[in-house]
Amino acid sequence: MHYISTRGGMSPRTFTEILLSGLAPDGGLAVPEVYPKISPSELETWRSLDYQALAFEILSRFMDDIPANDLRHLIARTYTAEAFGSPDITLVRTLEPGLHILCLSNGPTLAFKDIAMQLLGNLFEYTLDKTKAELNILGATSGDTGSSAEYAMRGKRDIRVFMLSPLGKMSRFQTAQMFSLQDENIFNIAIRGVFDDCQDIVKAVSNDHAFKQKYHIGTVNSINWARIAAQIVYYFKGYFAVTQSNDEQVSFSVPSGNFGNIFAGHVARMMGLPIKQLILATNENDVLDEFFRTGLYRPRTTGETHHTSSPSMDISKASNFERFIFDLTDRNAMRVKELWQSIDKGNAFDLFGNTLWVKTKEFGFVSGTSHHAARIDTIRKLYHEYKVLIDTHTADGVKVGLEYREPGIPLICLETALPTKFAESIKEAVGFEPIRPAGLENLEDLPQHFEVMDKDVDAIKTFISQKIEQT
Repeated sequence: MHYISTRGGMSPRTFTEILLSGLAPDGGLAVPEVYPKISPSELETWRSLDYQALAFEILSRFMDDIPANDLRHLIARTYTAEAFGSPDITLVRTLEPGLHILCLSNGPTLAFKDIAMQLLGNLFEYTLDKTKAELNILGATSGDTGSSAEYAMRGKRDIRVFMLSPLGKMSRFQTAQMFSLQDENIFNIAIRGVFDDCQDIVKAVSNDHAFKQKYHIGTVNSINWARIAAQIVYYFKGYFAVTQSNDEQVSFSVPSGNFGNIFAGHVARMMGLPIKQLILATNENDVLDEFFRTGLYRPRTTGETHHTSSPSMDISKASNFERFIFDLTDRNAMRVKELWQSIDKGNAFDLFGNTLWVKTKEFGFVSGTSHHAARIDTIRKLYHEYKVLIDTHTADGVKVGLEYREPGIPLICLETALPTKFAESIKEAVGFEPIRPAGLENLEDLPQHFEVMDKDVDAIKTFISQKIEQT
């Protein structure tokens, strides 16, 4: 398996060559040259596998330059019952026949991003040990990526983490999870701005190739292909859990901000998983819903981005969307480069009425949006009807998913976080705060360590270089 760039300017590379690098040298994103195709007989064999064995079958197709025994060991070390609360790793909770929640948030930071990030931490450590190198991770978070990355990388040899987050825009729990860490290799930077400002800084630093090379800068954001690959696994696992035969189709409803989680579902579908619909749910920041309804992709400005009660989706520039457009254009890198030159200048593009817009329907995507009152109502309804508590982001996914539910097609709604991370909204919905897992009762009272900075790329680079040289 080799990887190329969505913008055509990178010679084919192996998985371990792209693992540590983040953006491609031309500013694009790494994608496989081809998606592996899974035959019906292979799919039937996979149905009986446990999570670790299934993960090996899928990941070995994307990471084939890692020796098989080493990859098996990395997977076994990552996906343990101790880390994820169950040997099943991603349990399915059935609300009623044909309606399911895929539970993805039982990892160390109570968010679905642990599933990919815990593996990423082990892959980084393995690769750095082989190459005798070091890595300085620069990331941006709107809520859960930051804590998942920091918990996965804390104490890792030869790794430092510099995590940018929008000042005052995350929940108190999310903020405390990150800022209360005491590890010497973790650096939190709160940016005066919104998530998109943080993400823009990460991309700007990644595109400074001299700085990136000198200071060994990598990324853990969902632009890192390893995260997408790891998330593909639970689409297969969820499918097998709710079906009896591979002749059946299912639909997945996915809360979406940066388009990484649902893009993994797109890849699973391209590999041959029988997915009828990929239902994309946005919150008030409805850039992606607008595209799938109208063909217009118009990232919002900082002033247009809403601060909502599902803050991890308060994103107006979806990084992974470029990967989908690459597939939509039949992998025409020149066309993608042209479209993103417009985006990078702060403009938009509109595909409505041309052949590309017609083709979007062939990939199974539909979309919808939610807002605060709707998500509170959805949380309340699920608790009263099924005695199940869900968080605000999952509620967006359930709300939109139910709008597209079809008779005879199981609907799997992807859980993205545990409700305790958003206790204020849960209390508004049901009148009480969810019980916290043991050890997290007084998280917000712990001392917090972070730097507050302006959205200044040069200042961020100076901060990073000084901290690296001091340690």
